Amino acid sequence: MPLSFLFQVGVLMHRAKSGRLIVKLSREVRPGVFLFDADKRKLGKVIELIGPVKAPYASVAAVSSRTGKAGDPALVEG
Repeated sequence: MPLSFLFQVGVLMHRAKSGRLIVKLSREVRPGVFLFDADKRKLGKVIELIGPVKAPYASVAAVSSRTGKAGDPALVEG
C-alpha cells in the first residue's frame, strides 16, 4: 500500500542510550503511530509521549540502528 500524504509532526533530536529516537513534537500524535523521514522511509513507532504538555517529546522505537539523524523532520501519514 503506497503512502499517502505525509505531514511534519516534529524534529528528531537524538538517539537515547536505549536506542529509541527522541522527537520534539510540534503537533499531537498518539502512541502506536509510525513516523517517517522525508524520503518516506519508516523511522519507527511512537511508544510513549514524554515531557511537559506544552512541549512534548515522543520516544520512538526505531526500525534500524541507522535510522534518522538529529535535525531530520519526523512525518506522519495523514
